[in-house]
Amino acid sequence: MHTYSDELSNTEIETGSRLSKRREKPSKLRFFLLLNLGLILTALGIVLFKSPNRFALGGTSGLSIILSTLNPGLPVSAVMWIVNTALVVLGFIFLEKRAIGWTVFSSFALSLYVSLFEWLIPLSAPLTDDTLLELIFAVMLPSIGSALVFNIGASTGGTDILAMILRRHTSLEIGRALLFCDTGIVGWAVVLYGPRIGLYCILGLIAKTLVVDQFIENINTSKVVTILADYPEPIMDFIVKELHRTATRRDERGGFSGKNFEVIVSVLNRHEAARLRNYVHATQPGAFITMVSSSEIIGKGFRSI
Repeated sequence: MHTYSDELSNTEIETGSRLSKRREKPSKLRFFLLLNLGLILTALGIVLFKSPNRFALGGTSGLSIILSTLNPGLPVSAVMWIVNTALVVLGFIFLEKRAIGWTVFSSFALSLYVSLFEWLIPLSAPLTDDTLLELIFAVMLPSIGSALVFNIGASTGGTDILAMILRRHTSLEIGRALLFCDTGIVGWAVVLYGPRIGLYCILGLIAKTLVVDQFIENINTSKVVTILADYPEPIMDFIVKELHRTATRRDERGGFSGKNFEVIVSVLNRHEAARLRNYVHATQPGAFITMVSSSEIIGKGFRSI
């Protein structure tokens, strides 16, 4: 039986397979760069917006802000070193070393970046008089940073070590346990800083839980493209040879006309989907195209499980 793959050269097949593997998992250099970019954005959010406004929104940064307030001689970065070191030690005691490798790096790298930015950008007061604006950036920067880090399968360290310990040694639901810890930190902030800052912290905690997931979804958004065209072969050529993707082809019949035709379904990133749309529109303007957004595409050529 003759199939479309029979028409492809070995070089084209090898190129497609190589690109699929590259898309599934970032290279070591890209992984390292994205990890550090995420940690840098998180550190900037802490130094520029969280710490000056005393926004203790949970996690090691929130705990460090509170402990720094209770011990004025210690900057937030110094407390973060202490807290993260304690968590790393607990991790080595209760977890396998290989299970927390990148988490250990993230914990210390984030502490290092916070120390560096505190030295480069010393702030004794908030940048602006608009507390709500500061809260927005205090949530947004670390959320973007966390989304970048989580998306490559790493973490920002800190309380993630605690989560791993709880997951392994208790029957507690991890998300609920961490939310309980964050709520406790925010409650402490309400008592320590008063209702005004406390309410901002509550608002920030709620926003943080929503924004991180939204950023991750936006990063991973792909397009499921369905095409009905009179001449499917040139479209398949473009998908395979120009976009280095593949597609599913199936025979369908129109409900109104009863006419038999071929449907092409392909999953592409947003840039590739735009290129395909423009190509089909230019070469077969009568084709019917639907594009559906999806943030959970798992498999060959996309995210690995």
